[in-house]
Amino acid sequence: MRNASRCGECGDIALNLPSPETLLYALLVITAVLIAIIVVRPAITVSVAGKMLAFVAFCILPVLCGSMAASTHIERSKQTKFCLSCHIMEPYGKSLYVDDPAYIPAAHFQNHRVPPDEACYTCHTDYGLYGGVRAKLGGLRHIYIQYFGTPPRPEDIQLYKPYNNRECLHCHAGARSFESNAVHTAIRDQLTSNEMSCISSGCHDTVHNVKEQSKVKFWTPGQ
Repeated sequence: MRNASRCGECGDIALNLPSPETLLYALLVITAVLIAIIVVRPAITVSVAGKMLAFVAFCILPVLCGSMAASTHIERSKQTKFCLSCHIMEPYGKSLYVDDPAYIPAAHFQNHRVPPDEACYTCHTDYGLYGGVRAKLGGLRHIYIQYFGTPPRPEDIQLYKPYNNRECLHCHAGARSFESNAVHTAIRDQLTSNEMSCISSGCHDTVHNVKEQSKVKFWTPGQ
């Protein structure tokens, strides 16, 4: 019987299910044990049941493990702490704590306009694993440069293509603060078509700005 706990005043029962990582490790252990048994006792593959067991152990389970591992890693790569685990991205993580509302990522992160645990992914949904084929190839290029090349300095990092207003509009379009702004209304078509950029047209043009970090004040959570 699964472990269960009663949730709040409503009396609903919440099941304490194992995490995807736990399930993956368990499946890896089962796969390794079955393969070891077949390697040590190959005679069991003489029977039909043995052949089926070998097929499951050498074909089905490894594919399942690989699929679960890829899915788990993709979900993990959405996390802000995953993005900032790379040394070169540390200044970008620090920029989220700049105490200045003109810094767009900082204002969104500190005020929870984006989920803090998935801040990078929320504003860069077409990047790396989550973009198209070219974005995925770019992600592989980053890995190659990180381990076999010379990574650029943080202040020299540039986007491969201009930032798409879609990443702003998928949250702000329809919002009262956006729709009631006369300036936004007047240039809405230009914003939707990317003819005018939200972040490089003199409006919301202070983004991470890591080159100026030595000149700014930082916010400390809890203060």
